[in-house]
Amino acid sequence: MTRHSDASHTDLSALPPEDAATLRKLPGCELVDLLLPDMNGLLRGKRITRDALEKVYAEGVCLPMSLIATDITGNTVEETGLGYDIGDEDRICRPVPGSLRPVPWSPRPMAQLLLSMEDAHGASQGRMFEANPREVLRRVLDRYAARGLKPVVAVELEFYLFDAHLDADGRPRTPLNPVTGRRSSSTQVYYMEDLNDYRGFTDAVSAACQAQAIPADTAVAEYAPGQFEINLKHRDDALLACDEAIMLKRAIKAVAQQQDMQASFMAKPFAEQAGNGLHIHVSVLDGNGDNIFASPADPPAAALRHAIGGLQRSASDSLLLFAPHANSYRRFVLNAFVPLNDAWGYNNRTVAMRIPHSNQANTRVEHRIAGADANPYLVTAAVLAGMLHGLENGFDPGPPVVGNAYEQTEIRTPFWRQAIDDFMASDFIGEQFGESFQHIYGQQKRKEMLTFETQVSTLEYDWYLRAV
Repeated sequence: MTRHSDASHTDLSALPPEDAATLRKLPGCELVDLLLPDMNGLLRGKRITRDALEKVYAEGVCLPMSLIATDITGNTVEETGLGYDIGDEDRICRPVPGSLRPVPWSPRPMAQLLLSMEDAHGASQGRMFEANPREVLRRVLDRYAARGLKPVVAVELEFYLFDAHLDADGRPRTPLNPVTGRRSSSTQVYYMEDLNDYRGFTDAVSAACQAQAIPADTAVAEYAPGQFEINLKHRDDALLACDEAIMLKRAIKAVAQQQDMQASFMAKPFAEQAGNGLHIHVSVLDGNGDNIFASPADPPAAALRHAIGGLQRSASDSLLLFAPHANSYRRFVLNAFVPLNDAWGYNNRTVAMRIPHSNQANTRVEHRIAGADANPYLVTAAVLAGMLHGLENGFDPGPPVVGNAYEQTEIRTPFWRQAIDDFMASDFIGEQFGESFQHIYGQQKRKEMLTFETQVSTLEYDWYLRAV
């Protein structure tokens, strides 16, 4: 007979009170996944037995430093300096207090725990590694706190549901509709019948979110067959908001797999269909808890205008954080509700910085540039840093756009190589996020780009193999 660990008979003094309370509600917990989000937002780490958990809280766990900057295929990027140059050293990774959660989709009693990586050199020893994405965001938040300000953040994530089995050419297919038995082929944005048909999936995601205390709010059918969006409620703790976004993505993927589907946050799976976005909603509270953006449309608060002006001036330098992959740039096409400008406006989905319809007290910026394939910590860090840059310098964003911004602004079609070059040469990035992060992330992306460009695509065979 298998003997399970029982938290009620275990010393939980090494755990933060919130995590200890979570574990007490998981009798028979056998395993714990230790999760370290890397620069691409992929979860790396270890799976331990329940009996080893107290030691992890007391002493941390060792993981290779190179894991933070592995490329999208999981390989070490030597150009970052985190591989052979330092002997592929380990670093201590510490639990993020309050992040212990059950894993409701596991057939065995199981939990998961987020980690953050420490540094080990000189004055930085014992501090969090500055290129760790979570730490990048924390440092931006420290600058807000120094000014007596607190951002309030909400994350929106779009994704596709695919059949678990690829077609004969190795390409994804929309899933079989659970009710009709046919593949989704039409675009029915906000169509309630699609939500009803996929209720088995959305209900399971909702149950997983409830079990993991993820504050999922609304679910909608989006602009393409098999595409959905799930929104998270706003948080006055931006780190927690991004932790929950990372956990939500894991839950969505796990539930889809259980139902013989695949969930993908790829930015542009189909050339002819809508892409997947990661939209960040932000307001900022002062020391009295008042929203500094609160204002009517005419005139808008000076703080709101300055924050948008900062986002405009930092957009090109930060683009690589919003669009980190080769496929990210497929999403930037005309008339697809994807910003091809740095314009702003009220209740307008054709601009980059949208002020959603709300009462004055809830005035906020919806930043619409990033794709769902981006790292939520880094996207949020870039958005908040750009806004603070504007608040500190009083930048003028110009007048808001009314109507179709595609027809009124210069169309900009970004490219991966240019975004990498702009990022690596940017004084803004170095000042806001640190030169170490700028070097490591930039080298990671440059290596991915060079590797991608050496591959021969199927389209090249179709076009050239016989014709030339």
